[in-house]
Amino acid sequence: MTSSPFHVGELDAQQRWGNPELWTEARISQLIWDRLPEQVHARIEAAPFFFLATSAPDGRCDCSFKGGGPGLVKVLAPNRLAFPHFEARVKGNGVYASLGNILLNPYVSMLFIDFSDGARLRVNGRASIHENAEMMEAFPQAECVVVVDIELVAPSCPAYVPHMVPAEPLPDINKYTK
Repeated sequence: MTSSPFHVGELDAQQRWGNPELWTEARISQLIWDRLPEQVHARIEAAPFFFLATSAPDGRCDCSFKGGGPGLVKVLAPNRLAFPHFEARVKGNGVYASLGNILLNPYVSMLFIDFSDGARLRVNGRASIHENAEMMEAFPQAECVVVVDIELVAPSCPAYVPHMVPAEPLPDINKYTK
């Protein structure tokens, strides 16, 4: 990355409560990326769910669970992801908070957690909503497809992530994409 990945508030917090010397250029390049390394593509595409954080222009935040089983997210390129939106088809709450926020403020954060091994990956970027044939073809039953142009990828250690296994079989995303 060519500039600091931290905003002024993060830098201030590092000075006040953390260890600002911890973030050397070498550590930044090891732990903060501007694209998805190829070795995580399969893990992302196998993820049965993720958490999506969005916010309204006035700063009000929303964090939504996005599930559907493996295949929910597609890696379009090392710096681009896509996922379907199925609000009405899966009996969502009808608020459309994520899409509404994206329409007004494109910045999003996606958090992938693999509870089998504790691996965490945060993907930040700018989202856009697509209804064109090319995007809809990937998820035929979707109301629309959200594409995220990646700006920052940060893996995290598995500390404090409980190890869990599904209590029942994972949902099959294919029931929504055929």
